Amino acid sequence: MFLSVIIPARNEEARLTSTLDSVERFLRKQKYDAEIIVVADNCRDKTASVAENFNHNFKNIKVIELKDGKGGKGVAVKSGILTAKGRYVLFMDADNATRIHEFNYFLPYLEKNYEIVIGSRAVRGSRVVIRQLLWRELSGKIGNLIIRLLILPGIYDTQCGFKAFRNETAKRIFEKQTISGWGFDVEILLLAKHLGFNVKEMPITWHNSHDSRVTGRDYLTTLREILKIRRNLRQKIYS
Repeated sequence: MFLSVIIPARNEEARLTSTLDSVERFLRKQKYDAEIIVVADNCRDKTASVAENFNHNFKNIKVIELKDGKGGKGVAVKSGILTAKGRYVLFMDADNATRIHEFNYFLPYLEKNYEIVIGSRAVRGSRVVIRQLLWRELSGKIGNLIIRLLILPGIYDTQCGFKAFRNETAKRIFEKQTISGWGFDVEILLLAKHLGFNVKEMPITWHNSHDSRVTGRDYLTTLREILKIRRNLRQKIYS
């Protein structure tokens, strides 16, 4: 297996089929074998059954269903990563904000000098096709500034949901992950730094979804998680 594509999804029955169609069309054109892993994160709708029914179109699709409230995006991505069989592992958002063909731009770096390549909306060459609401955009910029000042200098967009890894690298990082929510991106990049992995930040084309599930409360929760990561860092837990 060459590539594992992980899609964390919470209550995404309305958008998931179109995203899976897009991913499947891309993978069918490639010369390598690939799998899709959909992680249904404590869904109250038919997200899991939508993914399972899609199996009729694409044979290498696996559905992991998280229940009992023990979830969060960080847990969902970790669950997919730890079961991935591909040489390379990519996780992407269920809203298809960044199209999977961007992976082909990442691949040459993964095959050479970088163990991790992350999509970024904040570096030169990136293109935002549909912009976020102003308050979301400002909140994101302020959040990334705080992250750079407190934890991760030199990385300009930790939160873009399009990241690729070599498989063995991903497993080493995610086995140590402790954050379950949106702040997990910051933690895994910090772990990558502590483990000595090279990270490449790449420009991507990004399509904002007006049906974004991120709320003001989520920003506050993420801030608390970032402060927890900072505390872990001071207490040398990651060492």
